[in-house]
Amino acid sequence: MQRAGRHGRQPPEGGPMENGVGQEPGTPEPPGPAAPRAPRARPRLVFHTQLAHGSPTGRIEGFTNVKELYAKIAEVFDISPTEILFCTLNTHKVDMQKLLGGQIGLEDFIFAHVRGETKEVEVTKTEDALGLTITDNGAGYAFIKRIKEGSIINRLQTVCVGDSIEAINDHTIVGCRHYEVARMLRELPRAQPFTLRLVQPKKAFDMIGQRTRTGKSPGDGRVASGKETLRLRTQGAAVLEEGPSPSEEEAARRVDDLLESYMGIRDSELASTMVEVAKGSPSVAQLAQGLDSVLGEFAFPREFVAEVWAAVCHPKGDKE
Repeated sequence: MQRAGRHGRQPPEGGPMENGVGQEPGTPEPPGPAAPRAPRARPRLVFHTQLAHGSPTGRIEGFTNVKELYAKIAEVFDISPTEILFCTLNTHKVDMQKLLGGQIGLEDFIFAHVRGETKEVEVTKTEDALGLTITDNGAGYAFIKRIKEGSIINRLQTVCVGDSIEAINDHTIVGCRHYEVARMLRELPRAQPFTLRLVQPKKAFDMIGQRTRTGKSPGDGRVASGKETLRLRTQGAAVLEEGPSPSEEEAARRVDDLLESYMGIRDSELASTMVEVAKGSPSVAQLAQGLDSVLGEFAFPREFVAEVWAAVCHPKGDKE
């Protein structure tokens, strides 16, 4: 007796059944091309975010670079993206060691620091170096990452780490990269006063607690791996990749220190990029060519390139 089909009906005489259900034993399937396998769905990468000075928790996804990230945060909190000065990871404090750069760990909680009060400070350049280390947020704002103890700026109590530099002598520098701002400050003449217009981030409420880990709901579809990071790119889609090795992190720290000493900037993502270029360069000359092709706008001096190559390829002063 022939078995009934899926819906309890007999198939037509001699006709194939849907998906082969109910075929007679030993009957070969008709030849034909194999059905294409459905592509594996990419996991949804959902990140949690708050405004650093206090807000409900929002959820963001679907960004590929820092500007898109700021736009997503702004949309959640109904503010303009230009209000965001910078973001920190897992702390609401103005902690320059926790700045969001080009990589975000999949478990990181993002705090957005937004524009607060504007202030103007008159500075007289009595030395060549002001004692400032500049970085930028990747979306048009340069801000102060470090103030050297005992420096000109350190003696001005109104200038703080985290302040965004909006203008120098009423010349707006919004949209300039950090190295351009550092160059402008270095080129200011000595003994001549100049004015900095600064924007400080809004102050955080004391009751906000730090977030070091985020909970996940079953619907988040989030990948749980402490080493994987989402790498944001200036062009193209963001890439999910493994985090840097301890040796690569140490090399990037050394290069970041060199950037500060030579150029007055700190930029962990720039340092990581330079480490990648240096690892594939067997000589200082080839590193110089590689950096010029990738980062030509910086115009790195030759002695700086040599120091970078030594820091990455011969960190303990080994001889070639």
